[in-house]
Amino acid sequence: MNNFKKVTVEDLKQNSIVRSFIEAANEYLGSIGYTEHGFRHVMLVSEVAGNILRLLGYPTRICELAEIAGYLHDIGNVINRRDHGQSSAILAMEILDSIGMPADEISMIISAIGNHEEEIGEPINPVSAALILADKSDVNKNRVRNPKMISLDIHDRVNYAVERNFLEVMPDKKLICLKLDIDTKLSSIIEYFETFMPRLIICRRAAGYLGCKFEMVINGQKVL
Repeated sequence: MNNFKKVTVEDLKQNSIVRSFIEAANEYLGSIGYTEHGFRHVMLVSEVAGNILRLLGYPTRICELAEIAGYLHDIGNVINRRDHGQSSAILAMEILDSIGMPADEISMIISAIGNHEEEIGEPINPVSAALILADKSDVNKNRVRNPKMISLDIHDRVNYAVERNFLEVMPDKKLICLKLDIDTKLSSIIEYFETFMPRLIICRRAAGYLGCKFEMVINGQKVL
């Protein structure tokens, strides 16, 4: 008889390998000029992904799997930024298997992680859809490592201009709405769309998978 363990995100927060991978991945991305992908980001994505499914009435364990996927979704950056969704999924599989998670739960998590990037990803299960929405909605000035560079890098500039971001789930309206407050002195709204349109497209597909419509409000005005 297999002795499977009910793994939670709290178990992974205490796992030394996971912590080391997140720290090293974030340092590597910083060295090549990418925004913050450390504990702040993964803990936020974990919490938001779980809450999306919780608010939509999904079973408790599915919500917990979304939290785990959110926490582990970027660990593959420790290997390389390119194809990090796939390498994150493989690393997550090894880690989760080693601590006793059953294969059916591992498969849902790694398929979500392997599909979270807008270039090649698809919302293929509830965990995947929630992870996409949580990850792509984390656009905020706190992610910019060097504000002095915002004039040179459009991604940093757009992130730095976002003073507040909030993903609101409205189950009664079957609506998921990304609300942003943008300082238009730093970056225009059109720059946001130029930079992040692929993310918005996959967010719309993810919301649709969950039976919801995706909307976007910037500075109090509905723009999508």
